Amino acid sequence: MTRPAISFEFFPPKNIAGSFRLWDCVNALSPLAPEFVSVTYGAGGTTRQLTHEAVTAIDKTTGLKVAAHLTCVDATRAETLAIANEYADAGITDLVALRGDAPKGSDGFKPHPEGFASSIELIEALADTGKFTLRVGAYPEKHPEARSQADDIAFLKRKIDAGASAAITQFFFEADTFFRFRDACVAAGITAPIIPGILPVENWKGASKFAAATGTSIPPVIAQAFENATRDGSADLLATALATELCDELLQGGVDHLHFYTLNKPQLTQDVCRALGIAPQARLQNVA
Repeated sequence: MTRPAISFEFFPPKNIAGSFRLWDCVNALSPLAPEFVSVTYGAGGTTRQLTHEAVTAIDKTTGLKVAAHLTCVDATRAETLAIANEYADAGITDLVALRGDAPKGSDGFKPHPEGFASSIELIEALADTGKFTLRVGAYPEKHPEARSQADDIAFLKRKIDAGASAAITQFFFEADTFFRFRDACVAAGITAPIIPGILPVENWKGASKFAAATGTSIPPVIAQAFENATRDGSADLLATALATELCDELLQGGVDHLHFYTLNKPQLTQDVCRALGIAPQARLQNVA
């Protein structure tokens, strides 16, 4: 089997300890030669500056291609495009363009009076600059706010048509969930790559909450398995086995790119890649 492309998602550190965790994660996973790595953007734009600092630091010190998350939340159009242009001026031309989550405690997403009203408007504006490679988010089981999966897929097609070159999915637990979604996207006329998002479960309680918030269904057999494994101290082994099996089924089904949500904890992602036969290809360059 041809070695699949891989990519990793990190989140920006909020303190010194978090900075060490991020750099330990980057150091550990960089030798696997990802196609790109991405850095997230906190709800309500809360990590805007931290994201910028993490993106530019990784770019300058590792030689990795870095994709910065950029959202519409709590910023004017001018402010958002200024951030994008700062990235372009720094040589960072890959962006993950998202509507973004509303701040915690708020009553859902509300556009800034002078901001972008949707991710489609953001993508169109970024595409018009001609400076960026744009990726977008996708939901195999529909966005929690969408009326139906058909509506959600139609919205995804509009994002692709607006200028995005690929989509990265929310995580899921069964390969058939992704395959059904991929087939529905093709039927809707989407030809851009759909990259599956993989979450090696480092903490079952946290993953369950995340799944509930994103509309990700949890098969009862997996929930029971994690509850049992958590009690007997074998949760990491189970997580590695399940994520490896999921990735293998995806690869057997024609997927050629896997995107891992690392949560800035590299061990499980390393273990899954090792189990898939994805060996180190390169070493970090000039890490500070």
